[in-house]
Amino acid sequence: MPDTLGQRALNRALLARQLLLRRTKLTPLEAVRHLCGLQAQAPFPPYYGLWSRLHGFRPEHLGQLLLDRQVVRIALMRGTVHLVAADDCLWLRPLLQPLFDRDMRTNAAYKKSLAPVDLCAVAEQARALLAEEPRTPAALGEQLARVWPDTPASALAHAARGLLPLVQVPPRAVWGRSGRTTLATAEDWLGRPLERNASLDDLVLRYLAAFGPASVADVQAWSGLTRLGEVVDRLRPRLRVFRTEQGREVFDLPEAPRPDPATPAPPRFIAEFDNLLLSHADRTRVLPEDARKRVFGVPNGVFPGTVLVDGLVRGSWRIVRSRAGATLEVEPYGRFSKKDRDALESAGARLVRFAVGEDACDIRFAAVA
Repeated sequence: MPDTLGQRALNRALLARQLLLRRTKLTPLEAVRHLCGLQAQAPFPPYYGLWSRLHGFRPEHLGQLLLDRQVVRIALMRGTVHLVAADDCLWLRPLLQPLFDRDMRTNAAYKKSLAPVDLCAVAEQARALLAEEPRTPAALGEQLARVWPDTPASALAHAARGLLPLVQVPPRAVWGRSGRTTLATAEDWLGRPLERNASLDDLVLRYLAAFGPASVADVQAWSGLTRLGEVVDRLRPRLRVFRTEQGREVFDLPEAPRPDPATPAPPRFIAEFDNLLLSHADRTRVLPEDARKRVFGVPNGVFPGTVLVDGLVRGSWRIVRSRAGATLEVEPYGRFSKKDRDALESAGARLVRFAVGEDACDIRFAAVA
């Protein structure tokens, strides 16, 4: 019979893989590779994600990687924008093409407009336009609409995003700078072709290294792909197999860290949209049900920064800027012990210094509802 892993064991294993039990001395590029990317649908959460994980991280460390084309921002897992190492972009994007194909068939906003269009021709035309110069999605759509005048420009731009590996080029998402979303193909931007010889086995193994132990449903929730059970079955001889307390089968790399469930987990400020909370079908290892309702209940699809206490989401946070300075607002989902509150105040002061460069800041804890 497989060994059983309790919720706390799963929690500590996930925190260890996510570099959240203790800060690491990995370089930012090494950390991005280890994490198999950071969700980046907003420009700056990856900076906070690396701050919470790395010793001595500074914003310019990541900004320079973007400028040097060592990392890129591109739609990947779940069809959402991720910041990934350039090497990983080149093999991940072809493997994930089926989810983009599915989106074009099922997307309620665009499927009807795109149904009569020759998508291969759209891809060819979009690639040629982007080879001339990077373009915003609106500009790309307008150019494509000159060839397909009966199709909305927004639908054509969406098709190009799904058909081609489009990276968002700097200065977009470079700390301290602003820039509109502007697109180039990964091949043009990186000067290298896509890698077509990677397998789904590689994808599953990389996922487990960053998020395991995990079930087939978990890796499918993270990637957006389906029918990965046969991949995991093929890998089964190379994996450790466990069961959860609910009887679910979960898989892991044999030598991956699985800390003692009693290992302390210091309070942490977790970035908005962090993959820690978005990469499992069963998120209860880090997101209790009461917290899930509050986190996912934020209107307009905004996913807040969250607070971990003893490894679990126990609050949310945001930094509010004004002429008077910066205020870190923390909303607890329950009562914090004095020890945890003191630790959060100390970490919060460092977070604000990182974010806005101010030594003095106001930290406000909302009343517990």
